[in-house]
Amino acid sequence: QVQLVESGGGLVQPGGSLRLSCAASGSIFSINAMGWYRQAPGKERELVATITSGGSTNYADSVKGRFTISRDNAKNTVYLQMNSLKPEDTAVYYCNAVSRRTSWGPPQRSWGQGTQVTVSS
Repeated sequence: QVQLVESGGGLVQPGGSLRLSCAASGSIFSINAMGWYRQAPGKERELVATITSGGSTNYADSVKGRFTISRDNAKNTVYLQMNSLKPEDTAVYYCNAVSRRTSWGPPQRSWGQGTQVTVSS
Protein backbone atom coordinates (compact mmCIF):
# COMPACT_ATOMS: atom_id res chain seq x y z
CA GLN A 1 0.00 0.00 0.00
CA VAL A 2 1.33 3.41 -1.01
CA GLN A 3 0.16 6.63 0.61
CA LEU A 4 0.39 9.98 -1.13
CA VAL A 5 0.06 13.11 0.98
CA GLU A 6 -0.39 16.45 -0.79
CA SER A 7 0.14 19.92 0.62
CA GLY A 8 0.42 23.51 -0.57
CA GLY A 9 -3.02 24.30 -1.94
CA GLY A 10 -4.96 27.42 -1.05
CA LEU A 11 -6.45 30.68 -2.24
CA VAL A 12 -4.40 32.95 -4.49
CA GLN A 13 -5.11 35.98 -6.63
CA PRO A 14 -4.85 35.82 -10.42
CA GLY A 15 -1.24 36.14 -11.49
CA GLY A 16 -0.03 34.67 -8.22
CA SER A 17 1.94 31.52 -7.47
CA LEU A 18 1.57 28.36 -5.44
CA ARG A 19 3.76 25.32 -4.91
CA LEU A 20 2.22 21.91 -4.36
CA SER A 21 4.08 19.01 -2.77
CA CYS A 22 3.27 15.32 -2.65
CA ALA A 23 5.19 12.80 -0.56
CA ALA A 24 4.87 9.06 -1.14
CA SER A 25 5.34 6.51 1.62
CA GLY A 26 4.59 2.86 2.29
CA SER A 27 5.57 -0.31 0.45
CA ILE A 28 7.76 1.18 -2.25
CA PHE A 29 10.55 -0.53 -4.14
CA SER A 30 10.58 2.03 -6.92
CA ILE A 31 8.44 4.81 -8.29
CA ASN A 32 8.22 5.20 -12.03
CA ALA A 33 6.10 8.14 -13.06
CA MET A 34 4.65 10.72 -10.72
CA GLY A 35 2.25 13.43 -11.70
CA TRP A 36 -0.49 15.89 -11.00
CA TYR A 37 -4.07 15.83 -12.21
CA ARG A 38 -6.89 18.25 -11.49
CA GLN A 39 -10.65 18.24 -11.44
CA ALA A 40 -12.79 21.35 -11.60
CA PRO A 41 -16.46 21.32 -10.56
CA GLY A 42 -18.60 19.67 -13.21
CA LYS A 43 -15.60 18.57 -15.25
CA GLU A 44 -13.63 15.39 -15.68
CA ARG A 45 -10.25 14.85 -14.07
CA GLU A 46 -7.49 15.95 -16.41
CA LEU A 47 -3.74 15.57 -16.59
CA VAL A 48 -1.69 18.59 -15.56
CA ALA A 49 1.88 17.30 -15.65
CA THR A 50 3.89 14.12 -15.24
CA ILE A 51 7.54 13.31 -14.61
CA THR A 52 9.43 10.03 -14.92
CA SER A 53 12.11 8.75 -12.58
CA GLY A 54 14.64 9.92 -15.16
CA GLY A 55 13.25 13.44 -15.18
CA SER A 56 11.32 13.47 -18.45
CA THR A 57 8.32 15.74 -18.21
CA ASN A 58 4.99 16.14 -19.94
CA TYR A 59 2.55 19.05 -19.57
CA ALA A 60 -0.99 19.86 -20.57
CA ASP A 61 -1.03 22.58 -23.19
CA SER A 62 -3.03 24.82 -20.86
CA VAL A 63 -0.21 24.99 -18.28
CA LYS A 64 2.92 24.94 -20.47
CA GLY A 65 5.20 27.84 -19.65
CA ARG A 66 3.44 28.53 -16.34
CA PHE A 67 3.75 25.29 -14.33
CA THR A 68 6.88 23.31 -13.57
CA ILE A 69 6.92 19.76 -12.24
CA SER A 70 9.94 18.37 -10.42
CA ARG A 71 10.76 15.51 -8.09
CA ASP A 72 13.18 14.46 -5.40
CA ASN A 73 13.70 10.73 -5.87
CA ALA A 74 15.51 10.36 -2.56
CA LYS A 75 12.46 11.72 -0.76
CA ASN A 76 9.84 10.12 -3.03
CA THR A 77 8.37 13.57 -3.42
CA VAL A 78 6.97 15.42 -6.41
CA TYR A 79 6.40 19.16 -6.66
CA LEU A 80 4.31 21.41 -8.86
CA GLN A 81 5.34 25.05 -9.07
CA MET A 82 2.42 27.04 -10.42
CA ASN A 83 3.03 30.59 -11.65
CA SER A 84 0.83 33.13 -13.42
CA LEU A 85 -2.24 31.41 -12.06
CA LYS A 86 -5.58 32.00 -13.75
CA PRO A 87 -9.14 31.57 -12.46
CA GLU A 88 -9.52 28.61 -14.81
CA ASP A 89 -6.78 26.83 -12.86
CA THR A 90 -9.20 26.54 -9.94
CA ALA A 91 -9.66 22.85 -9.16
CA VAL A 92 -8.85 20.06 -6.77
CA TYR A 93 -5.34 18.90 -7.59
CA TYR A 94 -4.52 15.22 -7.16
CA CYS A 95 -1.11 13.62 -6.91
CA ASN A 96 -0.55 10.34 -8.74
CA ALA A 97 2.25 7.78 -8.63
CA VAL A 98 3.01 4.53 -10.45
CA SER A 99 5.14 2.35 -8.22
CA ARG A 100 6.30 -1.19 -7.59
CA ARG A 101 6.39 -2.95 -4.22
CA THR A 102 9.14 -5.33 -5.40
CA SER A 103 11.48 -5.52 -8.38
CA TRP A 104 9.33 -8.26 -9.94
CA GLY A 105 5.91 -7.00 -8.92
CA PRO A 106 3.39 -5.31 -11.20
CA PRO A 107 3.16 -1.52 -11.34
CA GLN A 108 0.36 -0.04 -9.28
CA ARG A 109 -1.24 3.37 -9.44
CA SER A 110 -1.96 5.38 -6.30
CA TRP A 111 -3.81 8.66 -5.75
CA GLY A 112 -3.61 11.32 -3.10
CA GLN A 113 -6.63 12.77 -1.35
CA GLY A 114 -6.49 16.02 -3.31
CA THR A 115 -5.76 19.61 -2.40
CA GLN A 116 -7.92 22.59 -3.34
CA VAL A 117 -6.46 25.40 -5.42
CA THR A 118 -8.65 28.48 -5.82
CA VAL A 119 -7.61 31.39 -8.01
CA SER A 120 -9.81 34.39 -7.35
CA SER A 121 -9.62 38.09 -6.64
